[in-house]
Amino acid sequence: MQNSNPLSGHFRQPSIFLKLPSGGKYWLPNTINLPANGEVGIMPMTAKDEIMLRTPDALMNGQGVVSVIESCVPAITNAWAMPSIDMDAILIAIRIATYGEGMDIDSTCPQCNHENRHRLDLNPILLRVRSPDFSETVSIDELIIKLKPLNYMQSNRSNINSFEEQKIIQLINDDDVDGEVKKFQLDQHLKNVVNNSIAQLTDSTESITTSDGEKVTDKNFIAEFYTNASNATIKAVQQKLRDFAEVAGLPPARVQCEECSHDYNVAVTFDYANFFEPLS
Repeated sequence: MQNSNPLSGHFRQPSIFLKLPSGGKYWLPNTINLPANGEVGIMPMTAKDEIMLRTPDALMNGQGVVSVIESCVPAITNAWAMPSIDMDAILIAIRIATYGEGMDIDSTCPQCNHENRHRLDLNPILLRVRSPDFSETVSIDELIIKLKPLNYMQSNRSNINSFEEQKIIQLINDDDVDGEVKKFQLDQHLKNVVNNSIAQLTDSTESITTSDGEKVTDKNFIAEFYTNASNATIKAVQQKLRDFAEVAGLPPARVQCEECSHDYNVAVTFDYANFFEPLS
């Protein structure tokens, strides 16, 4: 019989507990073991986790973030399925569990252009992370469109597509590139923009209900609808998604310039490599 490790009592343990903004909704079956109280335990990162967040390839393809979340939040068994509305809260909680409540951010005062370094308390920011009300629907052309958050796999794929599109735009704007190559890349860029937009709208749609009460949930039907929908319909859905994103976005931090004492807002944004730097 194998002896148990006498050091096991000193293994890391959850240091904080987090109520997910989603409340456990929009998670696929068997991707999270949500306790009855709806709170998941958050453990600090290991040395391996920190290395993952400093590996560019793992960050680019999303595997680094997924590995760290599954390591630090044992209740989550498949972080690829995590609704995007839970992402910020989970990462802030992991940051607090690992390094404490403080985080340094840099900003430039809009009044005097002084470069400031501020220490933020992440607890109030975490408490203000909200989930949009996805029961709000889009009604247009006798259709009722019900939306849902992207999961992390879909969101990460969208980010990668956007990154690739930026590279193509840089190529198109390069004066040293042959004109035929530019034309081909421009045509490809336009196709990709349309396809990626349709894919994101489809992934963000839970159902579309017709005037006679038929609820359509088949992704192929929904994708075909968006491909052939009017511009007004597309714009209405995109605007609703922007409204939801604004509600789910991290609230800005209110800071004061150390030079001229001017108060101003600073956006709290995520650069995963820098976000998980310990305090200086």
